[in-house]
Amino acid sequence: MTQYLWNPPAPAAVAVRGRTDLFPVHRLYFVGRNYMAHAEEMGNPIDKATARPFYFTKAPQALTPSGSTIPYPPGTQNFHYEMELVVAIGEGGFRIRAEDAHRHIYGYAAGLDMTRRDLQLVARDKGRPWDLGKDCENSAVCTEIVPMPHVVIEQGSISLAVNGETKQSSDVSKLIWNIREIIEDLSQFYHLQPGDLIYTGTPEGVGPVVAGDHITGQVAGVSEIALTIGPAE
Repeated sequence: MTQYLWNPPAPAAVAVRGRTDLFPVHRLYFVGRNYMAHAEEMGNPIDKATARPFYFTKAPQALTPSGSTIPYPPGTQNFHYEMELVVAIGEGGFRIRAEDAHRHIYGYAAGLDMTRRDLQLVARDKGRPWDLGKDCENSAVCTEIVPMPHVVIEQGSISLAVNGETKQSSDVSKLIWNIREIIEDLSQFYHLQPGDLIYTGTPEGVGPVVAGDHITGQVAGVSEIALTIGPAE
């Protein structure tokens, strides 16, 4: 029997609607600037004819369930919400063709990519990795997984409100790279595995929250999400 210096942490996992067993999480992938209006508000418009998707990752330990209250994170004065549709991978694959992408989908969730925007922008402008801005504790919020085996979502409203005021409102049909294209492209670089979660990008309207704010959001036909920002530790 393998012995460890201390007990290893339990694996990251997400609840599954209608089931008692959990969805074990392998990796967290995030697609950057995948709605044109958001790319423009960030000062980086996308020409799909000459560009391809880009990605960043977060540690699975960043996962936080919907409905949580999280502390305002350290090191930032500009903590942003980003509402996203999340694809849950149920079958692994490598160099997947777009027409076969549906075979690898287990289901979907609603997610929040919480971001220390000031730290991200400093890193971006200096050509450094985004880790401090993106991969922070409690920054990958996720609802339960809704099983939709082999279903490719192509449209549906996506929105977010802070304290009841709508901040983001768009449609999944406005993704620059759709779900089939994301799975095809990402699998050129990684062997996708069961348990991978892909956050597909956020619409325009991202902005800051402060301690005491309550975030709610929804992806039509998938799920509703909620998060409360607590005081800094």
